[in-house]
Amino acid sequence: MAAVYKINEDFYDDSFLLIAIHSAMEDYAIVYHLNQALKAKFKRSNNDFDLSEKSSFPWFDWVDQFHDRYWVLIANHSTKQELLVNNDLFQNETTYNRPRLVPEYKEVDYFLKIEEEEGLKSDVIVKILTKMPKVITAYSVETDKLKSKKNLIF
Repeated sequence: MAAVYKINEDFYDDSFLLIAIHSAMEDYAIVYHLNQALKAKFKRSNNDFDLSEKSSFPWFDWVDQFHDRYWVLIANHSTKQELLVNNDLFQNETTYNRPRLVPEYKEVDYFLKIEEEEGLKSDVIVKILTKMPKVITAYSVETDKLKSKKNLIF
């Protein structure tokens, strides 16, 4: 008989700061500007975050050892190419599916997740983000009200 291990809810601290970013920039471009504006060192993770078989999200992370914080920038959308197999006019056509990491915020392009929020003011970071070129807007998201908060655990 195999042993079953369950993670105690006390083990994982799910309090983090979450900032929504609206921008038409590609992920590598927004990371470049984030590194410049925040004096950060975001790097692309070797693997995408796979939420399911049909959705994987590119993400960039940075361990700020000076302030003991972990930063993650992740795209809210994923584009997966699928092949439709039908016996009609559009036989063997490719379609694109755009799943969302946080479906409650469909309009958001990227999320900036910061673990260890004590002493960190979200207003300051939001102000820096809104001054970046081609960023339409940025704002703090209340994580307590998110239905899909578990999607942000990685």
